[in-house]
Amino acid sequence: MGMPDAEGHGPSDGLPDLPPEWGRVVVPDDASALAEEARQLRRELRRSRRRAAWHRRPGLTRSPDGLPALGLPVLILLVAVLTTLGGLAAVTWHRSSRSGGSPTVVPYPTAAPGPVGPLPALDLVDAEDSPVPLRALLPAVILLVDACTCTERIAEAAGAVSPGVTVVTVAGGQDVRPAPSTAGAPVRALADPAGGLRAYLHLPARPGAATALLVDRESNLVRVVPVLNSVEEYRADLARLAG
Repeated sequence: MGMPDAEGHGPSDGLPDLPPEWGRVVVPDDASALAEEARQLRRELRRSRRRAAWHRRPGLTRSPDGLPALGLPVLILLVAVLTTLGGLAAVTWHRSSRSGGSPTVVPYPTAAPGPVGPLPALDLVDAEDSPVPLRALLPAVILLVDACTCTERIAEAAGAVSPGVTVVTVAGGQDVRPAPSTAGAPVRALADPAGGLRAYLHLPARPGAATALLVDRESNLVRVVPVLNSVEEYRADLARLAG
């Protein structure tokens, strides 16, 4: 049944027929002579098991040599980074094109005029600490002088108003500041201990400046000048008070 081996020998004792391309098969008497071949075989088996384990992991692609390549996670990360950079570049370019390359300057906030509506029914006090209904003095130009003496602004108002229009100065606290003598209309000096006018207008006092209120005989606030610099700021509205 046996075939001669590659060198023309007969079949090896106790061995089955083997392919001719294997050549001559020699079985050593001492098994330790095969130790090196056994180590190489075990190393190759371990390498094969590791490759098989990597192939079973989800989400991993393989390179042509069988090694794992983190293709999908790296692709997702790359897309996220490029999207973020693109958004930042678009926002920066849009802002630069609008501003023409110059920085945006935000103006310092200033006090806004209060609502134009009816004058509240407030009672102020005179030099004798007697209550004076403010609406009883209308029509009037009311100058809030709680932060300044403002004698020039008072004199301008007294010289500009028409007959029948009262000029009223309102100081803060309990003390009524005497009105300066003027060549125009008489000036009524009062005080606002509770600060009701400032609270109604939501206008804080500015040191060195007065606030002007123009009120007609129907108690309507015709004009509010938060920081008064000159009578010219409200001269055009004085005619509406005398009507």
